[in-house]
Amino acid sequence: MSRIKEKFAELVAKKEKALIAYIMVGYPNEKTTMTAIRGLIKGGTDIIELGFPFSDPLADGPVIQNASMISLDNGIKINRFFNIVKKIRKETDIPLVLMTYTNILYHKGYPKFIAESKKAGIDGFILPDMSIEESKEYLASAKNRADTIFLVSPNTTKSRIERIAKSSSGFLYLVAVYGTTGVKTGIQNYTIKAIKEVKKITKGKIPVGVGFGVSTPNDVKKYINAGADAVIVGSAFLKLIEKTPHNKLELDITAFTKSLKRQTVKK
Repeated sequence: MSRIKEKFAELVAKKEKALIAYIMVGYPNEKTTMTAIRGLIKGGTDIIELGFPFSDPLADGPVIQNASMISLDNGIKINRFFNIVKKIRKETDIPLVLMTYTNILYHKGYPKFIAESKKAGIDGFILPDMSIEESKEYLASAKNRADTIFLVSPNTTKSRIERIAKSSSGFLYLVAVYGTTGVKTGIQNYTIKAIKEVKKITKGKIPVGVGFGVSTPNDVKKYINAGADAVIVGSAFLKLIEKTPHNKLELDITAFTKSLKRQTVKK
């Protein structure tokens, strides 16, 4: 059983849902990345998504795009990324998910990239632009090595959700809003409806995580109450990193993370 599956099993036993936090590795520098990770862990994050920068991040809003550009400018290439993952692994066994774009894996070759990722300590992948129709080689390379976390949206058809869910492992990522990450549009009725519909289709066979536009404890509470098994927060952490002096960063991230995590515990 993967670390991600173990984590969800542990949370079910504790009657909790998962808080998943995203940060861009190397933003604004490696030292800050490690400080932020420590704050996330102390705050009770259950799973961490580690963004690897890409020059054309189509699914990402301006906050993550900016972080990606800064990370690239700082020279975060894949070997350096893996070295940072290894440093994280020396401090924690928290599940780590690599979020990037398909071309990064394709360029190196799926088997080699996934093997190197696994060796560094990565447990799963989120590739927003990986279509289910083109995933055969990717899925074969990841089998028994890492979880493959695919995305669905509120307008994905029932038959397609069923197909995507069968190829997903770890959890299924439901995009909360139409658009890119970090766009704050409030809790939409169509998102609440989509959570319930996707949960009905997946029949408890895989956890459903909701992300994009989630930034407050109230957002987390509403999505958990609607039936989400996990809530993913990203841009809000990057904004906090941007505005917080380094000497206060770990403390502030810990406090913010705790405020989010409290909403995942069933009263």
